[in-house]
Amino acid sequence: MGTPHGLRPARLKVGIISAGRVGTALGVALEDAEHVVVACSAISTASRQRAERRLPDTPVLPVDEVAGSAELLILAVPDAELATLVAGLAATSAVTPGAIVVHTSGANGIGVLAPLTEQGSVPLAIHPAMTFTGADEDIARLPGTCFGITAADEIGYAIAQSLVLEIGGEPFRVREDARTLYHAALAHASNHLVTVIADALEALRAAIAGQELLGQELVGDYPGGLAERVIAPLARAALENTLHRGQAALTGPVARGDAAAVAAHLAALTEVDPDLAEAYRAASLRTAQRAHAPKEVFEVLNR
Repeated sequence: MGTPHGLRPARLKVGIISAGRVGTALGVALEDAEHVVVACSAISTASRQRAERRLPDTPVLPVDEVAGSAELLILAVPDAELATLVAGLAATSAVTPGAIVVHTSGANGIGVLAPLTEQGSVPLAIHPAMTFTGADEDIARLPGTCFGITAADEIGYAIAQSLVLEIGGEPFRVREDARTLYHAALAHASNHLVTVIADALEALRAAIAGQELLGQELVGDYPGGLAERVIAPLARAALENTLHRGQAALTGPVARGDAAAVAAHLAALTEVDPDLAEAYRAASLRTAQRAHAPKEVFEVLNR
């Protein structure tokens, strides 16, 4: 897919603060799009090793030198560190006026970049809606990933859109005042999915451990075992069905109105871990609301 109206940013000198999972993945993608990562910052040993592996021709420099060398400056730091970093860059006038400054925070719009905007920078919020583990798969997943973009004006949106399209992503606009809601939706979909699956695996291991068939591997708490192989196709099917069929994908005892089964689930889970049972209760209550379950189900869940 081409850039909007044929717009294609000039080849830019890119600086990255810092060489974390997101920053280095974007650095590789931008270099593949013929931009040049001229400098990056890396403090921890892990960051330095990641920079050396992913961006071997890029010098690791102090933050102010990275900022001063960049036409496109990417601030890929944790959300909690972003405002402090921006304040420090502004206080030292480290960023060249006219430079494009991009942060990758999902929770923030361009307001957090105001100190640099006042000094002549072009502020952009470009957030990849993807989880990053530091593995090479991060880079491979960027093409096709959706990116939430926020800018100050239509020129900024055109620049952000072009940059995302260049690396194979799909840009979409997020209003400044909707960034928190946007971030909450993504956290709910990704972070809480991990928790739900991890809880399900814990319960399943408790149900099947110690009764393995002859020659079967022992059920343990390590990843990739029998419990994961049982859950994986079920969880993948549920996710795909929801994405393609919406609410119609919902099945199970809550959706069927089987209050007795729900009560039995809660009792069994409580024996394994009361906290796990309470998590199941909370998720089941929300499921019951979505499914318009009969009052008997709500009575069980609200005991």
